[in-house]
Amino acid sequence: MPRRRQIYEGKAKILYEGPEPGTLIQYFKDDATAFNAQKKGTINGKGVINNRISEYVFLRLGHIGIPTHFIRRLNMREQLVRQVEIVPIEVVVRNVAAGSISKRLGIEEGEPLPHTLIEYYYKDDGLGDPLIAEEHIACFNWASNEEMQDIASMAIRINDFLCGMFAAINIRLVDFKLEFGRIWDGDYSRLILADEISPDGCRLWDMTTGEKLDKDRFRRDLGGEEDAYQEVARRLGLLQNEDNGPGEVFDLNAHRGKLRSPIKPKK
Repeated sequence: MPRRRQIYEGKAKILYEGPEPGTLIQYFKDDATAFNAQKKGTINGKGVINNRISEYVFLRLGHIGIPTHFIRRLNMREQLVRQVEIVPIEVVVRNVAAGSISKRLGIEEGEPLPHTLIEYYYKDDGLGDPLIAEEHIACFNWASNEEMQDIASMAIRINDFLCGMFAAINIRLVDFKLEFGRIWDGDYSRLILADEISPDGCRLWDMTTGEKLDKDRFRRDLGGEEDAYQEVARRLGLLQNEDNGPGEVFDLNAHRGKLRSPIKPKK
């Protein structure tokens, strides 16, 4: 499919004009950022893995009735998605204390929360995506009360499903980020899940060892980011070693072997 006019470029993805009205092509990059883009780098093959994981998760969520923008995967790095009007709110669902909530509230990282917590952040890179309350959302009309009820309801359903899905492969879903968008039918709009769900926007810990299998490996200079992302895909059954025809899943190990020779020490 020929690439069309670029609509938007974010930190991890590029959106291009889609082949039909109301559609976009979502391209997954290897770029990695942290701390509101203050730290930048590259995780080789990340875009390929995230494309595949997000496709898998969105399809599974569709099966339980969660409406999403996902239409189909086009190739290793691109998806065809519905064009939406993004609600300017990042929805963070927390099951275990980690990251910013541990720093803000002095809760030891790894401490299970008394119950699932939903937080809202205003989407503005220039402001550092500040934490906001529902009163801010209502005051500035970023979303209606009805939309917020739908967002909270879908977030809890998604969390319940994903916790079980990841637990089945011995991964604890610590927290994750969601974004929602509006699609319009005349004057009527409804909310659907947008963006992506991948190790970029989730904290995923091995349930046995506590090993981090997500972007925290990049944030905290732990190393092994590529292997961590690949491990999540492998446990989900998305990496195979042989070509199984049109539906085959990309083998990142083989791809990396072709692209890179063994690392030699710098002189």
